[in-house]
This record gives sequence, structure tokens and C-alpha cells, in this order.
Amino acid sequence: MPVNLPAKVSVELLDGNVVKVKGPLGEMSQKVDPAIKVTIEDNEIKFERPGDAPRFRSMHGLYRALVANMVKGVSEGFEIRQQFVGVGYRVSVEGQIITMSLGYSHDIKLRLAPEVTAEAPQVKKGEDPLLVLKSHDRQLLGQVAAKIRSYRRPEPYKGKGIKYAGEQLRRKAGKTAAAK
Repeated sequence: MPVNLPAKVSVELLDGNVVKVKGPLGEMSQKVDPAIKVTIEDNEIKFERPGDAPRFRSMHGLYRALVANMVKGVSEGFEIRQQFVGVGYRVSVEGQIITMSLGYSHDIKLRLAPEVTAEAPQVKKGEDPLLVLKSHDRQLLGQVAAKIRSYRRPEPYKGKGIKYAGEQLRRKAGKTAAAK
């Protein structure tokens, strides 16, 4: 399955099987295993494998997905939204530093990579604070979101913690429900 290129995205194939993608939101490169043949023609990137061995099939799918994510990232970008659920849980953003109040004795400060931008939009009274992370690099964005979530994972009894927007948590019944 070829990767289609949007109008404002350019792709180069450098020596050593390195795919370099440039777009309005940034520039990325990915080294591809020498066994996978990469060709660029007619605004499409095509990947070919030498055989049907499981190793070649898995690498074929991996590199195709990585390059497709790079193309989407430099043209549209990626976004992750996280909700801070809990009494007194707050988040604020100043430049590249996120300050989180998560019920510990101190606030947690996290410096973001230059490729990642964050914003904490104002929410109405009674709603949970929200953090919006954006980047052209999907892997880096996922790592940053996972790091933020690791500070206070959602717990199954009351649902307090940092969760992804739209995520459904599995809730457990407490002791009173078990005793009845």
C-alpha cells in the first residue's frame, strides 16, 4: 500500500536508505532497513520486500507505518488531549514548562522538547482541567503524554488521575458493594 504525498510535502531518499520528509510543520528522517526497497514516484512512496518471510513482512509494515506517520505529521500534525480528574488537580503551561498540581506536597514541573507544544485551555467551572499537546513527531508526542500520565495514573475506584480525553476507564466496586 503506497503512502500518498500531500501537495506541500517533499520527500528525499538519501544514500544509506534514509527517507527524509519536509513539510510546513517540520522536517523528519527515518533510516529504513536495507532489505526493504523504497521508491518515490508519482507523489507516492512505495515499499517492496524481498520475500514473504515473517521478518520481511513485519519490517515492511513497520517502515511503511513510520513513513506514513512522518508524512501526516509534517503536513497536519498530531494532537493528544489529557484530562486531570481529581479534586485540586490543576495544570498550567508557561512556554515549554508544564506545571502540574496532582495532590503531592509539591508541584511537578516538566520541560518539554522543542518539537512539542502544549496549552492548557480555560475550562468551565465543574469541568476537569485539560492539557493539549501538539507535535509533528508522533513517537515523541506519545512518549511525552505517557510520561505526564505516569505521574498520576487513573485509579479504578474513583477514576482520579490523568487520563486521555475520551478514554473509558474500567471501574471497580468498593468494599461496601462487595459486602452486600
